[in-house]
Amino acid sequence: MAKTVITFGTYDVFHYGHLMLLQRAKGCGDRLVVGVSTDALNISKKGRAPIFPENERKAIVESLRCVDHVFDEDSLEKKADYLREHKADLLVMGDDWRGRFDELSDICEVIYLPRTPAISTTVTIEKIKAS
Repeated sequence: MAKTVITFGTYDVFHYGHLMLLQRAKGCGDRLVVGVSTDALNISKKGRAPIFPENERKAIVESLRCVDHVFDEDSLEKKADYLREHKADLLVMGDDWRGRFDELSDICEVIYLPRTPAISTTVTIEKIKAS
């Protein structure tokens, strides 16, 4: 039976670290489903709008060979619902989220992958602002 992996993110100012995480997530299973945070969710959790609107961020993620399906993540509180809806066998998140989703392990396996060193959307945005 095919193993479905799910992950979530904003994927704003898409960079190499995003690509590496998604490729490694896909390597953990057969099908990769990605929840892309809506603009409204990003504003509520980070206090700022993304640089690129959700339809553009989704289009970038959808275009990747390693991604099989993309959907709107509009609430952090609905993670369990998303896991069930997409029949996830494995939730993969970056290790900067370590421990934050352990309670979902009753629905599916949860693992945290190491982030790509020295790459961060926030740092990239700050570098752009400074130039």
